[in-house]
Formats: sequence, structure tokens, C-alpha cells
Amino acid sequence: MTTTPTTSATSPPSGTPPPATASPAVRAGSGPWQLARAELRRRTSVKLSLAVVAFFALMTVAAPLIGSLGGWGPEEFDKSAVDPYLGGLPIGPLGGVSAEHWLGVEPITGRDLFARVVHGAQVSLLIAFSATAIVVVAGTAAGIAAGYFGGRVDTVLSRLMDLTMSFPSLIFMIAMMSVARDVNRIVLMTAVIGLFGWPGIARVVRGQTLSLKHREYVDAARVGGSGPWRILARDILPGVAGPVIAYTTLIVPGMIATEAALSYLGVGVRPPTPSWGQMIAESVAYYDTDPMYFLVPSLCLFLTVLAFTLLGDALRDILDPRGSGT
Repeated sequence: MTTTPTTSATSPPSGTPPPATASPAVRAGSGPWQLARAELRRRTSVKLSLAVVAFFALMTVAAPLIGSLGGWGPEEFDKSAVDPYLGGLPIGPLGGVSAEHWLGVEPITGRDLFARVVHGAQVSLLIAFSATAIVVVAGTAAGIAAGYFGGRVDTVLSRLMDLTMSFPSLIFMIAMMSVARDVNRIVLMTAVIGLFGWPGIARVVRGQTLSLKHREYVDAARVGGSGPWRILARDILPGVAGPVIAYTTLIVPGMIATEAALSYLGVGVRPPTPSWGQMIAESVAYYDTDPMYFLVPSLCLFLTVLAFTLLGDALRDILDPRGSGT
């Protein structure tokens, strides 16, 4: 009598690939934020982006201290660093780079580029971060209110979103900045940029709220006697936090670029207060004779926008995979 080989109940059938093993960083019982942190640590691009963001954030916070390391203020003139017989071009290679002026000097004025770039980062990023905060707070509040309460509240807020998004925002910003002259330019730019940015994130939050307000735990809280504001704070807001954080990092590069564009067009921060957009606008006339004057602020602007964009893409893929389009 012939015997047929038996297959163990615990071994996989022939031809079946072995089960995938979980990543060491992903353990059973890990929450979404733990999984997100583990995934972010795994990506080299995220680590580099965080390093760049941290560097420029530190530059923003400690601009006076960092700028003083070079020994020059952002508005100090050094006529000995420029050649009056060559139209005020910097003396020395690479736009006057030396031990005294680490990134060179501005043509004609001789102002130190290192000090100007550091203080320009404080102005540019302060406006961008402040405008982003306005956009996130206003957009999240409007989106949650429209999605949760519905009815007339949703109708009014949705029409207001459509109305705001229908404006040609850049043209309207230029007009408003040109008319309002005798006001604090930094405060005005922050308010104007924030005014036109909130509808985008409001739409994202509204859609997320619509999908959350009929979940079982929200219905249980409502049946248990919780009021609408308590439900919004304890149940809805934590549910939309992931997409909001992801889209916030994607908003920041646009805010930085908008501030730079307004300053480049001459309706932003006024001289002698430095900003990256203003420095780029002033350096265009010297791009062929003094390329360092153009490259230094342009490179800072490029690295900051790129770092926030890569970080925002990674956070969106992890925290809001439905919004990544993959």
C-alpha cells in the first residue's frame, strides 16, 4: 500500500509565498502617530528636509544673534568693499567674499550679504508662518463648522469659500498693498496673504468632517449628552488633525513664494528692511556682473520652498493617503 505525503496544517501550501513579516518599526498596537513617525524616520528626503527647515527656523528666531556673528549689521555700509571706478562692484572674487564678508557684499552700497540674508529670512519666514497660522486656524474652523452643522451654515460658508477663491488673488493683493501705504507692511502682508488662503484648507476639512460626523463614536457621544462644541473639540478635531498637519506643510512654501513675489514686484516690504524677494528684485540688474548677489537669496528661497514641499508631500502620503492621489 502506497502512502501519500501529508501536509502540516501549519505550513503553507506548495507554491504559496511566505507571509510578509512586519517591519521592526511597525509593531502591533502602534497608533497612527507612532507609525507616521517611524515612516518619516525611514525616508532620507524627510531627514534632509527637516534639517533645512530647522536651520532656517533657527535663523528666523535668532536672526539678530546669527547676523551679528559676521560683525556687520544689515544696514551698515562698507564703501571700502566696493570699487567706485567699476560702478560700485564688489572688490574681490565671488562678489567680495572674504573673511570679513562671508557671502560678499551688495554692489554700490557695500552692505554685508550674510547679515542681509539672515535678517531677510526673519522677515520672509515670519510673514509666511504668520499667514499660514491665520489660514490654518480660519480654514479649519470654517471647514469643521460647515461640515458638522450643515444646512444654512454650510451654504453660507461654502458660498464664501467660492467667492474668495474666485478673486484673482495676486492682482487683488497688489492692489491692496499699493493703496495702503502708511501701515505696517509686515502686518498688512500677513493679513492680505492669509485672507485669500483659507478656503483651500477649509474645503479639505469640510470633506473630512462630513465623513466623520456619522461615525459610531460621534453618534455615541451625541446620544450620551455631549453638546456640539464638545463633540467638535474631542471627536471631530482630532480626526481632521492629520490632514490639516499634512496640508499645512504644503501651504508654507506657497506663502513664502507669495511674500517673495509681492516684495519682488515692489509692493511688499520696503527698503531698507531686507527680505529675500526684495533682494532678488534688486539683484536682477547685477546677475551678469555680480552673480553671487543674485544666487545667495535665490538659493535660500529655493532650499526653503523645496524642503517644505518634500516634507509636506511625505506627511500627506502618510497622514492623508486618500489626498495623495496614489
